[in-house]
Amino acid sequence: MQFNKLGGSDLSVSDICLGTMTWGIQNTQQDADEQLAMAIEHGVNFIDTAEMYPVPPNDKTYGDTERILGNWLARNQSSRDSLVIMTKVAGSGLSYIREGGPITASAVETALNDSLSRLNTDYVDVYQLHWPNRVTPHFGKHWPDRTNPTKIDKQQEIDGMRDILTGIKQALDTGKIRHWGLSDDTPWGIHTFLTLCKEMNIPLPVSIQNEFSLLHLKDWPYLIEMCALENIAYLPWSPLATGMLSGKYMNGDRPKDSRWTLVQRQGLFRDKEPAREATARYVEIAKRAKITPSQLALAWCKQVPGVTSTIIGATTTNQLAENLSAFSLNLDESTLKQIGEVVRRHPLGY
Repeated sequence: MQFNKLGGSDLSVSDICLGTMTWGIQNTQQDADEQLAMAIEHGVNFIDTAEMYPVPPNDKTYGDTERILGNWLARNQSSRDSLVIMTKVAGSGLSYIREGGPITASAVETALNDSLSRLNTDYVDVYQLHWPNRVTPHFGKHWPDRTNPTKIDKQQEIDGMRDILTGIKQALDTGKIRHWGLSDDTPWGIHTFLTLCKEMNIPLPVSIQNEFSLLHLKDWPYLIEMCALENIAYLPWSPLATGMLSGKYMNGDRPKDSRWTLVQRQGLFRDKEPAREATARYVEIAKRAKITPSQLALAWCKQVPGVTSTIIGATTTNQLAENLSAFSLNLDESTLKQIGEVVRRHPLGY
């Protein structure tokens, strides 16, 4: 296992981060315990969760993923200090979470206290803003007909971000969080938070996690360049494009209990013809390289300059073992060249 410094923090994190969003719907407590045991045995010290999880989000299971992780922590307290645990405060849009309201200083305080209780810990290593209050080009909104930046009230957004930072500062000052980070944000969002932090004398964000994969390269190179030059760890989520890059959804297949069989998941905006075409090519490249399509996608993601740690998830230990093994692979020049040719044709599969 390789370890990297998490942005401007003093934390050293494995280049694999264990994602947890299936715990509570697709995975049980026992499944989670087995995944944690396997990941830690392989050297993983980095775990990501969120108050909103599991996914698909709903009011009946809200917070269950943190509870499952918290149950494990309650039984493994001696492991707490060796782990780097991240969680997130949900943004607006979910009526059962603070009546669907935006992230504010008050929301940060309430959400963080609830997360700490569910997690059975008195501190979070990295506390993240799950998504911005403004509409941003994430979750399928990266096309011109989905997002209109000219309609954003800039001053209103800045005032809101300043308020959020007062909540972050309070959490830092009380020791409830060690560091903070962003998720699903843009270069403008990063820039504005950096400016406000310096203005308000608040520690800078240490990380950002955004969707990034062979089918979704919108952050390369512009946002990743900013992260590298501003010492902010870049953490890709969904490096397998919700499983599409594994090849299991090819030709319309929907394996039993897979994510795309769930209500609200079902491919969402990702099941598009360019993505299907690109996936077929990547499956062929993986076959020639004598590795699985998932291993190809993850090994590629790891070697992208500026990537600090890649967030992976699995619903079975067999899947997890396959994904973990990808990070010991080094793709040769021929394989990278073949991947590059597909990337140039399909930089945004969906």
